[in-house]
Amino acid sequence: MVLLSSWRSCDGLGTFGYGLHHRFSDPVKGILGVDELPEKGSADYYVAMAHRDRIIRGRHLASINDQSPLAFSGGNDTVLINSLGFLHYANVSLGNPSLSFLVALDTGSDLFWIPCDCQKNGCVKALQSSSGVVVNLNIYSPNNSSTSGVIPCNSTFCKQSQCSSASANCGYKVAYLSNNTSSTGIFVEDLLHLIRDDDQSQAVDAKITFGCGQLQTGTFLEGAAPNGLFGLGMDNISVPSTLARLGLASNSFSMCFGPDGIGRIKFGDNGRSDQRKTPFNIRSTHPTYNISITKTTVGKNVSALEFSAIFDSGTSFTSLKDPAYTFISESLNSQVPERRHPSDSQIPFEYCYDFSVNQTSYVIPDINLTMKGGDQYSLTDPTAVIQTTQGGYMYCLALLKSEDINIIGQNFMTGYNIVFDREKNVLGWKASNCYDEENLSTLPISPSHSPAHSPAAVNPEATENSGTNSDPTVSPPSSYSPKLKPFHYTLAMLLLSFLAIV
Repeated sequence: MVLLSSWRSCDGLGTFGYGLHHRFSDPVKGILGVDELPEKGSADYYVAMAHRDRIIRGRHLASINDQSPLAFSGGNDTVLINSLGFLHYANVSLGNPSLSFLVALDTGSDLFWIPCDCQKNGCVKALQSSSGVVVNLNIYSPNNSSTSGVIPCNSTFCKQSQCSSASANCGYKVAYLSNNTSSTGIFVEDLLHLIRDDDQSQAVDAKITFGCGQLQTGTFLEGAAPNGLFGLGMDNISVPSTLARLGLASNSFSMCFGPDGIGRIKFGDNGRSDQRKTPFNIRSTHPTYNISITKTTVGKNVSALEFSAIFDSGTSFTSLKDPAYTFISESLNSQVPERRHPSDSQIPFEYCYDFSVNQTSYVIPDINLTMKGGDQYSLTDPTAVIQTTQGGYMYCLALLKSEDINIIGQNFMTGYNIVFDREKNVLGWKASNCYDEENLSTLPISPSHSPAHSPAAVNPEATENSGTNSDPTVSPPSSYSPKLKPFHYTLAMLLLSFLAIV
């Protein structure tokens, strides 16, 4: 969620990481016993996620260290509730005594803020599921933390031209491009609690500056980021920048997403020497994780069309403008044998194909993106399988047509450890099942037939002649799609029909 406007008045560095979960993952759904979310693989499931992407799309318009990594004090398991409208979230702990907050992870914005000393109707204080379970959300107050401090207006950090008094606070207001959404409050500092991610689990506390969000508007009151937003952008106020400035981690982080909605984010991760990479296109004003694609290959079709795109973990589906969208879609369409599904306004994807009777697998041509610098980025699974109302199946190219900006969404990142290296200004990637560092590999990883519990299927070495073979021996169980790949667990919606604000 990129801000529209805002005001406010190494060597030896460790890395730390924590697990992240998608709202629709089975472990998350089990926490609250929510049983009325869209069925995985159903048309409603994909409609909900595509709708959520459209709501927040406006956001874009405006070497391994030798220390043990760090994790948030609660450890790697971050499953608490499934009531967040963003793709992925993590549980973070602040202050003394410590309070936990379930925060949305957003690479499209910079500020980390949490609900704090809320004005009337300015924060979401609880969420209620359709089954009646109420989850109370923590609300922060600097007065209740012995390690907290309010940033004064006359501080060098605040840089306000005028202060009403010497004791005035440093205020902020961030207006996002999404549906008149904003956060207003004051800047405070407090301890972010971390631990070394090793056998000793040494405690590490980081003094960070963040937003005490007293008044939220728009989608923040309608289910999106009800308990805070964790900015991962390039600005100095972002958490990655802060940790680097404190000397706790290098100015880099990685994100990886598994097939069951569980992944990791690691601060200070510069990746590995054998990872592939491409430079960022850095703008002078509000830089983003923008890269250039110089060639696109879909099976036997090759295009030398060059275009730029933003790698955004906060978007479910990749969306491309023409001519890139049409080239990929029509190239795939000309090389698959299945009958194309008739146009259906209930399905967010344009290119879908019906399974024949007794069909349990399908093969699509390999899709490879050549990045600036020459390294290849192979899509592990750019499709989605949807169960029809008649009980049959169809698979779709999970690509949306954009009118304004090119976004590489999470579905095109699945199966990789993606490194956002802000020191070298490069994007890195290496195949991973997103569970164990030892599994970072360029070799294929066994495909998963039990998506709620198994690692991701990764096959980055497939050639354009071999095609992408989809689970050739698996019969579709009645309860889920026959090919539910990793990104299906990263699709989200605003929960307006499933969760009510208490």
